[in-house]
Amino acid sequence: MTAADLRSRFTEELKAAMRAGDQARVSTLRMIIAKMKEADIAARPGPPLDDAGLAAMLRGMVKSRRESAALYRQGNRPDLAAKEEAEIAVIESFLPRQMDEAAMRAAIAEAIAEAGATSPKDMGKVMGLLKARHGGALDLAKAGPLVKAALGG
Repeated sequence: MTAADLRSRFTEELKAAMRAGDQARVSTLRMIIAKMKEADIAARPGPPLDDAGLAAMLRGMVKSRRESAALYRQGNRPDLAAKEEAEIAVIESFLPRQMDEAAMRAAIAEAIAEAGATSPKDMGKVMGLLKARHGGALDLAKAGPLVKAALGG
């Protein structure tokens, strides 16, 4: 899906949520659109966000909501934690599917072989290959420790 397709999908989903009266979804979609416009303005005079930029923005939004939900749970506020988790579900619906652990391990093994990596010093090369090949479908935060372990780190 291209950035233009994703942008129009945000708008279409917002209209559908408004017609359905789903206020929680409407609120989250408006938040996504506002964040996207903010990022586009920050990118000026260059082009608006591309696919990778939009995916990174959405992943950042998910990450901050996960952190907030954890803090709300610690603070004994399950109502607010549930709200954050509902927003996470909406945001994640626009992200590409993440690789499962078996697929991630296979991609790591392939990248290590291609890079000719033999020690933890080569981790940067391997991570670069993984990011270039699998970008949005691979959670680099989860892949890092697996790469390090595979390289004997």
